[in-house]
Amino acid sequence: MSKLKNDPLIIKKANIKDVPLILSLIRELAEYEKLLHDVIVTEKELKKYLFGTKKYAEVLIAYFENAPVGMALFFHNYSTFVGKPGIYLEDLYVKPEYRGKGIGKGLLIELIKIANKRNCGRVEWAVLDWNQSAIDFYKKLGAENMESWRIFRLTSDKISKIANTL
Repeated sequence: MSKLKNDPLIIKKANIKDVPLILSLIRELAEYEKLLHDVIVTEKELKKYLFGTKKYAEVLIAYFENAPVGMALFFHNYSTFVGKPGIYLEDLYVKPEYRGKGIGKGLLIELIKIANKRNCGRVEWAVLDWNQSAIDFYKKLGAENMESWRIFRLTSDKISKIANTL
């Protein structure tokens, strides 16, 4: 997708053969975020939901000097206020030893280009409050911190309980 002449960074849209790599990068990200214990996804599930009949998300993979070093996993949402689709960036991850080389920025810019091409009104994501380097990176790109918003979540056990009792 993205390659400048003599640029060691290449960003490609993932395909089904990349599932083991995607899972490996998800696990590395979870380990970095001290959340590895929460990772229960399998290759089978990634194949089904990323590359099956109905695709729920997409993945960009970054290669630096032909080595896979990072990814951006994203999906569409919709803004009723803007009246357009948006993109939600679920995960942006670059292996620690490759940070500071423009790889995260390259992934994010590629995602922004996709959003522009698809006429999206927004690109949004969440960042852990302790990850100051990521916060600084996003602010430097011009992203706004939506401080007045809080993220709420229902996990599968609660979804099942509510769906079966109400």
